[in-house]
Amino acid sequence: MRVTDLTGLPAGVPEHLEDAGIEELYPPQAEAVEKGVTDGESLVASVPTASGKTLIAELAMLSAVERGGKALYIVPLRALAGEKAREFEQFEQYGLSVGVSTGNYQSNGERLANNDVIVATSEKVDSLVRNGARWVDDLACVVADEVHLVDDSHRGPTLEVTLAKLRARVPDLQTVALSATVGNADELAAWLDAELVDSDWRPIDLRTGVHYGQALHLDDGTTRELPVERGEAQTAAIVRDTLQDDGSTLVFVNSRRNAEGAAKRLANVVAKELTDGQRAELAEVAEEIRADSDTETADTLASAVERGAAFHHAGLSRTQRELVEEAFRDRLVRTVCATPTLAAGVNTPARRVVVRDWQRYDGDAGGMKPLDVLEVHQMFGRAGRPGLDPYGEAVLVTDNHDGLEELFERYIYADPEPVRSKLAAEPALRTHVLATVATRFATTREELLEFLDGTLYAEQTDETGRLEQVTDDVLAYLEANEFIERDDGLRATETGELVSRLYVDPMSAAEIIHGLRQADEETSPLGFYHLVSRTPDMYELYLRSGDREQYTELLYEREAEIPGSTPSEFSEGEFEDWLSALKTAKLMEDWTEELDEDRIAERYGVGPGDIRGKTETAEWLLGAAERLAGELDLDCTTAVRDARKRVDYGVREELLDLAGVRGVGRKRARRLYRAGIEDRSDLRNAEKSTVLGALRGRRKTAESVLAAAGHPNPEMDDVRADPDAAPDESDADGGAADASEQGQASLGDFE
Repeated sequence: MRVTDLTGLPAGVPEHLEDAGIEELYPPQAEAVEKGVTDGESLVASVPTASGKTLIAELAMLSAVERGGKALYIVPLRALAGEKAREFEQFEQYGLSVGVSTGNYQSNGERLANNDVIVATSEKVDSLVRNGARWVDDLACVVADEVHLVDDSHRGPTLEVTLAKLRARVPDLQTVALSATVGNADELAAWLDAELVDSDWRPIDLRTGVHYGQALHLDDGTTRELPVERGEAQTAAIVRDTLQDDGSTLVFVNSRRNAEGAAKRLANVVAKELTDGQRAELAEVAEEIRADSDTETADTLASAVERGAAFHHAGLSRTQRELVEEAFRDRLVRTVCATPTLAAGVNTPARRVVVRDWQRYDGDAGGMKPLDVLEVHQMFGRAGRPGLDPYGEAVLVTDNHDGLEELFERYIYADPEPVRSKLAAEPALRTHVLATVATRFATTREELLEFLDGTLYAEQTDETGRLEQVTDDVLAYLEANEFIERDDGLRATETGELVSRLYVDPMSAAEIIHGLRQADEETSPLGFYHLVSRTPDMYELYLRSGDREQYTELLYEREAEIPGSTPSEFSEGEFEDWLSALKTAKLMEDWTEELDEDRIAERYGVGPGDIRGKTETAEWLLGAAERLAGELDLDCTTAVRDARKRVDYGVREELLDLAGVRGVGRKRARRLYRAGIEDRSDLRNAEKSTVLGALRGRRKTAESVLAAAGHPNPEMDDVRADPDAAPDESDADGGAADASEQGQASLGDFE
């Protein structure tokens, strides 16, 4: 089918696609059109990565807009939202408006009402519905990308409930679900009342196999020599072979430490193949990585990137991950060693994919556990990019013959597992039941159960009464914590409605409310950080060897500052959790005491992405705590607000006002403060030479900061920096001195 034969699209779009090199539709795309995707028919497309799923979604959304409706594209990750929005912006020349929304769970997103195509995560869509986004009723089409992730125990229930709620709220809503090849695509289609396109077609050949000995054993029964030199690791040999064919390699390993270690070693392989021009370009990328963070992780990453390799995991900051992904897509970085998170949709294809580690630690299993077939096949799908690679190759590795046979049976010849709903678990249902009641989507138990009957779980389950029992348990919990009332029906209390809009787990809200009611004049910012750190919405830091004794000592030293009752040391699990929350809170306190990021990373054994993830989560939860304290008219509201601002800005109390000026931030605020500029008013009226000196002579930065503060004349033409205001070179980062240097010992100084 030719794209120029397509109908129902905005004028000019078929010709635009043809000009972009898409003359003929791929077979799965043509089948989707034949089954009515451009006519408003719902569809599940279960096809391999790089086989044209995005165009299927675009055809559905564009035809929906042409019919006068809006289209919503749901992504599993924030990083994907921006990527997809930029991709869809190519159609703005045909009168469409594209919007993206990922953060601020307390917003109703009314600004999105003017957009024709909206890109958002499932969590954001869920929060928009809770906060009364009226434009949802104008939707004609919703696309769920990576819909097989309903199988994920953490994010799956939100995607499942969100789709069920949108379909129940908007009559005749076209639902297009894009999935990897799964074992039960027909069940997904039945759940969504959708047509099914189930195909294993790919635009370029994907070869899969196992490297063993001196050869690559492929799925078609052939064997190709791929020698390993003396003292060389198998992965290094595969990367070297790929480079000789001018290809790139994506290596999947099972931990952050392994990703970093492998990248260091493989950088030695890649560096031998770089030209002087490539080295110069890589040096620029490395400098951007170092500029983003002063941690050891950033320096290690930059050093690998300078030699053409990189690692990618959740410990990196968002900026670092984006720099690595862009350099890899541009074939500048030739090898990336990644944890499996990179397989979940981010556009990073390679000539070869190597799954080095096919087992990872599982706490529930108490040891190493093989990866699911679906997850490994998702990694395989990253191999090969149409238009750039003649083929894609996905390789597992083993050092013994038994392993060769096992890997073929376990992954190469195996079908992916069926997708199973994870909804019928109390933690998953708590938040969604409250939201369903709070938004008056269901006002009786019967209506609630009728709504839940439209979920994938209800489609799949053969456990009679299981969902009903869990729902009743959740309703009892919500009533006991005064989030709902059950008289003649179901009604959310004012507090329950607020909790739903704040998008926190009701169990987190219950813990926060209990702690806020126990807070007094002795409760410190550390105490509020501990309060939010012990909620289900915060991933606590693990206690390492030796941590228990140190944090127990800190706990009893500062126990009065922490609201709530400390568990008994004999309650092993509860006491350990309390100490883990204290360790997490202490990281936040160090952040607000302006300890340098590299010191924090070293002290707690984390990366820059972890630090920012923890502080962003804390800021969100403290914002919720502030709203709840105000709702309940508690005396600690102001103290919670100050603690929230401090963790948001990463500063001591005296810098709160200054750090709130756009473009200032924690380090610049400290430099300005040391130059005698102590608040926004001082900055507004400051001598420009003083500001320029404090900001290291950076004129554009100084101008933007002064403009944000309301300075009457922020221009820096002919202004000379005051050398007396320049930061002390002995404190190159401009941060506050460590607590230990000011006479106050810190727990971390004894680690």
